[in-house]
Amino acid sequence: MLLTEIDHVAIAVNDLGAAIEYYAAAFGAEVHHREIVESDGVEEALVKVADSYIQLTTATRPDSPIAKFLEKRGEGLHHLGYRVDDCAAALQSMIDAGATPIDKAPRPGSRGTTVAFVHPKGSFGTLIELVQE
Repeated sequence: MLLTEIDHVAIAVNDLGAAIEYYAAAFGAEVHHREIVESDGVEEALVKVADSYIQLTTATRPDSPIAKFLEKRGEGLHHLGYRVDDCAAALQSMIDAGATPIDKAPRPGSRGTTVAFVHPKGSFGTLIELVQE
């Protein structure tokens, strides 16, 4: 089994501050990590739930994938992040099984992780992020 845990559930939001306030009021949640990922044009806030996260994410520029998602679909579930021990091996396994990679090779992600995205068309309609810590 290449998947070790659910790393995160990503939720695209228009107003990151408002989303953080909502999670604090509704669940008593606190932000565990917050980061701007310039290469992806996103800002994220991670709320820790057991050993996983809820990733609240918003666009920092109009050409980012999150901005395009929000414009087309509105706020909501964006992708699932699966934790793996070897991102390259997991990506290749998915490709071998018929998945369509967005990232041709693993790359740096937030929190010092290594990540790769796989297109929803080859993954039963779900955008998948492989995350190696």
